[in-house]
Amino acid sequence: MATGDRDRTRPPDADRETYAAARRAAARLTALEVTAVALTVTDTAGVVRAKAVPVDRLADAAVRGVGISPVFDVFTSADAITATADLGGPDGDLRLVPDLGRLTVLAAQPGWAWAPADRFDQLGTPHPGCSRHFLRRTTAAAHARGLRVAMGYETEWVALRPGPDGHDVPAFDGPAYGMSRLVAASDYLRDIVSALRAQDVAVRQVHPEYAPGQFEVSTAPADPLAAADDVVLVRETVRAVSHAHGLTAAFAPAIVAGQVGNGCHLHFSLTAAPAGRAGPQAVGAPAGADEAATGEVTPGAGGEVAPGEVAPGSGNEVAPGESGTAGAVASGAAGPGEAPGGELLRGGAGPHGLTPDGEAFLAGVLDALPALLAVGAPSPASYLRLGPSRWAGAYQCWGLENREAALRLVSGPPGEPGGAHAEVKCCDAAANPYLLAGAVLAAGLAGLEAAARLPAPVRGDPAVSAPGTPRLPRTLTEAADHLAAHDVLRAAFGPVLHDAVLAVRRAEEETLAGRSPQDVVAATLRRY
Repeated sequence: MATGDRDRTRPPDADRETYAAARRAAARLTALEVTAVALTVTDTAGVVRAKAVPVDRLADAAVRGVGISPVFDVFTSADAITATADLGGPDGDLRLVPDLGRLTVLAAQPGWAWAPADRFDQLGTPHPGCSRHFLRRTTAAAHARGLRVAMGYETEWVALRPGPDGHDVPAFDGPAYGMSRLVAASDYLRDIVSALRAQDVAVRQVHPEYAPGQFEVSTAPADPLAAADDVVLVRETVRAVSHAHGLTAAFAPAIVAGQVGNGCHLHFSLTAAPAGRAGPQAVGAPAGADEAATGEVTPGAGGEVAPGEVAPGSGNEVAPGESGTAGAVASGAAGPGEAPGGELLRGGAGPHGLTPDGEAFLAGVLDALPALLAVGAPSPASYLRLGPSRWAGAYQCWGLENREAALRLVSGPPGEPGGAHAEVKCCDAAANPYLLAGAVLAAGLAGLEAAARLPAPVRGDPAVSAPGTPRLPRTLTEAADHLAAHDVLRAAFGPVLHDAVLAVRRAEEETLAGRSPQDVVAATLRRY
């Protein structure tokens, strides 16, 4: 960033304040024997890419950023490079700026800390292909409509070990959801939960899943940006603990062709913000009229999530495992003495107690599911998982507590604030969680704008009980075609990001076109 240009968009003392705060953070990291900080970006293909800086360079990274090519927006999961009219090739440079509000000491990687990063151009303008900026914009749009949104993810993976013939096999056997598998994996799962808790990730559940060697971790709801950061941190923690146990954590959508695979279901709740209250800055715009209109963050511009800012004296920026996020506030929980806003997914006169706004939001998501599939199921392997009668959400329908519906309404315990929520079941861990969350918000807001209404809910397995229910796309090409034609998502993404998503999806499909399911599994097993 050129100093003169940067000073036009930042307060005169922003660099100095950010630098000082980052120096304090670095000093505390050094006291905790942290040597380096991994800065991560989740690319369009869903792969987490990283650059690392020594702790003594953290302050420079927080102020000036770290150089990174824009070409990662058009990387495929196989590290091939495609192109769009705006992206691809050797030209250009961006600045990778750590969000020190999420700086976390990694419990399973001694000597390391982590921070997700935002991308800016050389003048400090948010890069239009940055998925974290995209999620901020869509969250700000929800706040502008008076909505508070809480999100959370289920992370599924299969623990693998080398078999006698050198091929990977499930590391743990035993019945689906069985206690015997939990016993066999007790040390492994304990280390995962302990590491996540040390990193201030609120674990709600951990348990064996259906497939051999498969497990799931569910985390507490948070604001959309914090929830997406959480799922990245969960995956990388599971990966690190698995490595320490001599195992490989496979998050790919399909592990064995013809069998159930790994999902990464997105849960969300909707609450009307109390009258007179704007959406929380933690996931919306920083202070300032222009930023509030767009939800974008410029380096050092203010706001809880502005890159490079650390709350002085909070301790969050350096305490082991603490991230400094404001998930509890942004999730709609009332502060002391504050009356909570009204829940939109129960207590109304609509189907299964939905309010009109809650129904409209869900109707927007349901209508967009064929296009959303290109975001939430972005790999050719995703479509090996999305089979009927597998509880994967292969049909474009919704239902109350229906685990075969792609959009599931969960009523929740009556006394639990925010307990009523919706679940998008057709997505998996190949998805970039920032893109997925932002796209779901954009689709729901479009439904709200149109006062859309839901069709009749489906009970039971739609393949049996409702044979006329439309199937979701069966290939990545079909899903990409729906995304290309979806005006709402095109506008929400913006042309640079929208075209990058489409280019990567089509390149992924072309790479594996005509390959057997077994070959698709082999090509994608270790990529996510």
